[in-house]
Amino acid sequence: MPDTTTTYPYQHAGLPIEQRVEDLLGRMTVEEKVAQLSSRWIYEIADDRGLNRQWAQERMAHGLGQVTRLAGGSSLGPVETARLANQIQKFLVEETRLGIPALIHDECCSGFLANGATNFPQIIGIASAWEPELVEAMTRVIRQQMRAVGVHHGLAPVLDIARDPRWGRTEETFGEDPYLTSVMGAAYIRGLQGADWSEGVMATGKHFVGYSASEGGLNWAPAHITTRELREVYLAPFETAVRAARLASIMPAYHEIDGEPCSGAHWLLTGILRDEWGFEGLVVSDYMAIDQLRNYHKLARDKAHAARLALEAGMDIELPNVEAYGQPLLDALAAGEIPMEWVDRSVRRILTLKFAFGLFENPYVDPDAVPAVFDTPAQRELAREIARKSIVLLKNEGNRLPLPKTLSAIAVIGPNADSKRNLLGDYSYPAHIETLITLSQLGFSEHPLPDSIRLIENDSSMLSIVEAIRRTVSPTTQVLYARGCDVNSPSTDGFAEAIEAARKAEVAIVVVGDKAGLTPECTSGEFRDSAHLTLPGVQQQLVAAILATGTPVVLVLVTGRPYAIPHLVDATPAVVEAWLPGAEGAPALAEALFGDVNPGGKLPITFPRHVGQVPLFYAHRPSGARSFFYGPYMDESNQPLFPFGFGLSYTQFAFENLTVTPDVTTDGEVQASVDVINTGERSGDEVVQLYTRTEGASVTRPVKELRGFKRVHLQPGERKRVIFTLPVELLAYYDTTMHLVVEPVEVHIMVGNSSAHLPLCTSVRLTGTKRLITQRAAYFCHAAVMDSGG
Repeated sequence: MPDTTTTYPYQHAGLPIEQRVEDLLGRMTVEEKVAQLSSRWIYEIADDRGLNRQWAQERMAHGLGQVTRLAGGSSLGPVETARLANQIQKFLVEETRLGIPALIHDECCSGFLANGATNFPQIIGIASAWEPELVEAMTRVIRQQMRAVGVHHGLAPVLDIARDPRWGRTEETFGEDPYLTSVMGAAYIRGLQGADWSEGVMATGKHFVGYSASEGGLNWAPAHITTRELREVYLAPFETAVRAARLASIMPAYHEIDGEPCSGAHWLLTGILRDEWGFEGLVVSDYMAIDQLRNYHKLARDKAHAARLALEAGMDIELPNVEAYGQPLLDALAAGEIPMEWVDRSVRRILTLKFAFGLFENPYVDPDAVPAVFDTPAQRELAREIARKSIVLLKNEGNRLPLPKTLSAIAVIGPNADSKRNLLGDYSYPAHIETLITLSQLGFSEHPLPDSIRLIENDSSMLSIVEAIRRTVSPTTQVLYARGCDVNSPSTDGFAEAIEAARKAEVAIVVVGDKAGLTPECTSGEFRDSAHLTLPGVQQQLVAAILATGTPVVLVLVTGRPYAIPHLVDATPAVVEAWLPGAEGAPALAEALFGDVNPGGKLPITFPRHVGQVPLFYAHRPSGARSFFYGPYMDESNQPLFPFGFGLSYTQFAFENLTVTPDVTTDGEVQASVDVINTGERSGDEVVQLYTRTEGASVTRPVKELRGFKRVHLQPGERKRVIFTLPVELLAYYDTTMHLVVEPVEVHIMVGNSSAHLPLCTSVRLTGTKRLITQRAAYFCHAAVMDSGG
């Protein structure tokens, strides 16, 4: 029990955090220190009636570092979640010797993983909006909802660079480009953590590093990445997150690089992260990753050895429960096999963040205030706005879209046409509850789930796509629905009904794609890697059958990854990528299909024509993406199905008057300005994209690299000027000695609306001497918009 008659320096809010930490650390027993290094699943300490005092006394007697998935591991509503958080903190504050509150963490990839929270579009869709302000607005909502119920630590954003869409977690990423990922990731972090950490939620950059570049696109498989590529591509978003966005937490990846699992790699977790970048936050394990050093990588002899490897490398906290950082660590400390200084180092970091995020002064929340910040009309409108801006128009032959609302009959066909669940990403709350139940049934859960945990069968607050279409079209329009097939089933029993519906309609909207999640029946998400990159099940045959009716087809893709479907695209007049658009995705899509909204999204990832092209990405070296002598494969094109940055509109845009600073020193800034004009008859958004190519470098450089972008809204005939201010430091690369440098070279400046359409090009010469950069000072290209008349 805490001594309530005496106060100690660590309990004084007015003292510096460092002084409070050292005072508290000096009062802790070994058991209390080790207890701070681990977590407990919510259902290990709480049952259907709330905090289980017997379990709490058994499992939190010496305190606790974190609680795992207070909301995501239960079926409680927001108010009940807040009350349970208070019960947990009250026990820790009042019934443990030192009264140290727990950090509580949960997932928040595309929304707070909680029953009743707002489900936003999945991250690959948010990336397609090319508007970091929307990302920050989304995470401000997530922060508000998480803090309201007592959650202080979010396990997002995913900063992996996705260049192999076979990898199931592609949907959780911002795509293939390190600059786009850096900008969007930094915005995510700013919104979640806030300016005042005492009112914020810790963001977690993951998965550190190269997790997405695995052998065969397989989850947890080794990654083979060269040193320069690791630095310039895969580490770049993490460096930006740490140094430019003050990231509070990092999660190492499951895989290994050159024989060293990331969770036990000192060169990565200490050498690069802390010694080079100056990271002062927490390094938290991915779930089960420390014991994985023993049972998966076969590197550690036992759990104590796994604890030693992880602690020495720089791993501070074990998630999601107590394994290696429990009794095995205590035994190793008693035997002198692990220095106490390593434990003290991590405990010091944990306590520092607990003080910084306000846990000691504000361990409790107000349950009565919770409903006002959960899934409000304003939050749902933001979700719809993001969904609208994430939609990418891939093809619109003959201006098939937008459709008239007064058509006599429309067929809406496909496995995702009337599914609300399949509009959500793999770490949405409904998908996660499915995962917990399935893993428990398969015997992977050490502790039984509470009886109250239940599937979300049908969210009454959401519309399916066919429901949204029915609400959008005229009262006289007949909407015919047929499922056709399941997402991932070999059965074609529903084809006849779907064909009949298509034949009766003026147009067939065919909605195909994925079910995202972590269970075996899912087709996208963690654990769900793809060997073929073709639509799952018999969906491609369904689309072909509808095309064969002769009825014009609008193909809507509700997917978590880019699929290689050139034959379907070539045969279909209109193709729309909706990704996994979230709770407001269906009405947003209906608005786009029928012209209430003009799609303006752009692809954050390349669509291959065939899985054999993978990895296929725009920023390849001069010798890449072609086969000498002829160029293409002997049995396939070497060109993508759709390039990075691509997306059409219901209007047209032109670019004019590109001007740049002609000569800039190696420590200066490039000023580039361009006019963008709406030459069509509808208002719409264009994403102005700036790329560079370096000539004369000491190492080969990519043929083009994204350096800046700005989404601009234009009325018909309107002209605006976009002014980019590009610090020359952003053009730096690693030379032959692996030093980060800016060399006096020629830089081509290219502007357009995709990586494959850059109609304006000029060049600037970098003058002066070769500049060695020991520590970056610039991470972003600033873009401003001015009215140019018109």
